[in-house]
Amino acid sequence: MPGLDPFKITSIIEKQVTRMRNSEPERRYYRFRGGRWYGGIATGDVVGCNLRCKFCWSWRYSYYGEKGWFENPTSAFNKLVSIANKNKYKYLRLSGGEPTIGIEHLYKLLDLVEDTKYVFILETNGLLIGKNQDYAKKLVGYSKLTVRVSFKGCTASEFEYLTGADAVFYEYQFKALENLYAQGARPCNDFYPAVMLSFTSDESYRVFKKKLAEIHPSILNCIDEEYVILYPHVKDLLRKNKLIPRVAFDPSGVPDFMI
Repeated sequence: MPGLDPFKITSIIEKQVTRMRNSEPERRYYRFRGGRWYGGIATGDVVGCNLRCKFCWSWRYSYYGEKGWFENPTSAFNKLVSIANKNKYKYLRLSGGEPTIGIEHLYKLLDLVEDTKYVFILETNGLLIGKNQDYAKKLVGYSKLTVRVSFKGCTASEFEYLTGADAVFYEYQFKALENLYAQGARPCNDFYPAVMLSFTSDESYRVFKKKLAEIHPSILNCIDEEYVILYPHVKDLLRKNKLIPRVAFDPSGVPDFMI
């Protein structure tokens, strides 16, 4: 049986988590928060994702479109900046769901960030950037943006097993990096890959790195290695899916290189 089509899921979810109100592209959020990641970052957690990852920490909120409330770009920006100012953070981001669903909301948010001292880290699975070169072209135009493409496994079969999406869509994650590079983004400065390694073998990781090097060798210098953090609801999800991580960390023992 073929896996899910994340682009069809995008079309369905986008209708539930985005809307136009008073000429403003609004997006559903379920939380705004500060956090220790990246040395301190203000985060808006958005509703709606086009993957169904078996290890996802926000699956209860981010998969489907009925949760949360709508924010326009200005109100979301103001909440992020308020958190950043209060905590003296340098970074802003959207997380939880997939931020490139409802791309016009994201663009408007990035427009506002351009006139600030902050850096916006776009955490994305990259599928829509891989499919739409115009997304890459637009994103590269933002000077305060770093794109973090989070790979779900090191092979197409791992991707399918971990996300529920058909293996054929895995290549779009690499295509996202290719599109960004083709539009002038600099590896490690403007974009970099992250990869979930809790369920992969050393050999698969070697193959993965070889594919990255074919895009540009310097990308190998900035791979962000991710491992499952065993929050209580994540452990429940792993048990439900009969998924045993090769490496995982308790929330109280996350190593410094992951923060």
